Amino acid sequence: MASTPTRRTALAACALATLALTGQPAAAQDYPNRPVKLIVPAAPGAAPDVIARLLAERLGALWGKTLIVENKPGAGGIPGMSALARSAADGYTLGFVPAAMGTITPLVYKNPQFNPDTELTSVATVGTSPLMLVTNAANPVGSLADLARHAKANPGKINFAAPQPNSLPHLAGELVSKSGDMGLFTVPYPGPPAAITAVISGDATVTADGIPGLLQHVRSGRLKALAVTSAQRLPGIDIPTVAETYPGYEVIGWFQIIAPAGTPAAVIEQVNADVNRVTASPEVTARFAELGIYPRRDSVAGAREFFASQQKAMKKLVNELGLQPQ
Repeated sequence: MASTPTRRTALAACALATLALTGQPAAAQDYPNRPVKLIVPAAPGAAPDVIARLLAERLGALWGKTLIVENKPGAGGIPGMSALARSAADGYTLGFVPAAMGTITPLVYKNPQFNPDTELTSVATVGTSPLMLVTNAANPVGSLADLARHAKANPGKINFAAPQPNSLPHLAGELVSKSGDMGLFTVPYPGPPAAITAVISGDATVTADGIPGLLQHVRSGRLKALAVTSAQRLPGIDIPTVAETYPGYEVIGWFQIIAPAGTPAAVIEQVNADVNRVTASPEVTARFAELGIYPRRDSVAGAREFFASQQKAMKKLVNELGLQPQ
């Protein structure tokens, strides 16, 4: 039976009343009603994958729906990021994006195959993860100032093991070398485990990586921590910052949930609120602490502002190092 104008008006009024009571558009009230795919542009078992799966498990429990983690590693994250950018903008494909894939890859590849400014949008910031610079525990070098003196006394002979070319740890280490006029000789390695092994074995003098991958070796006595890359010293880790030797230095890793541009605003707001709820839980906070992750709970606007600030910081870093797109 066709609705009369009066009946249609009443139904519309009812819908508006429901929206006012719930605070959510009707389109978001049943989200998600099927499994959600979470694209991770990193290999299974890598730090981003570990964190993504922890988040997926907790969000899945909250939503009562499965979050399917899909790993798409390689080429600076291009396979995963381009797949995310070309996914349907309906909230059922999200990305768990590390700093390098979101802000460095578009700067150092001539054809990154995705545009973070027009094809993607930040949804929530999961947390930040500063890096650590380490050397072999037997090395007499005990600080960045020592490293600089040692490097200048042995020009071209002090190796920096770079874990993956153009990764965040690689660029962070290059900036330390430049800041101290050290002239470290960069040796590229296929990934953090190989670079760490090179320093432990004495084949390289220093490397940089995320804290989770290094802290176990520092605590076991195989590696010695020289500095962390955050602006301030980290809670529970009494290690000097690079900035204490070279003022103004700061390079941090981070992780965001990112969606294809055009994803409904109501869905984005819900995902943001639910991610913040999950990362605020004591269990997740404790697990993040073990992994060297510091939760950061931004609003949607805050997440977008943070991403923009990191884009600016990475452009400055790439320019300072004189890197050209390859």
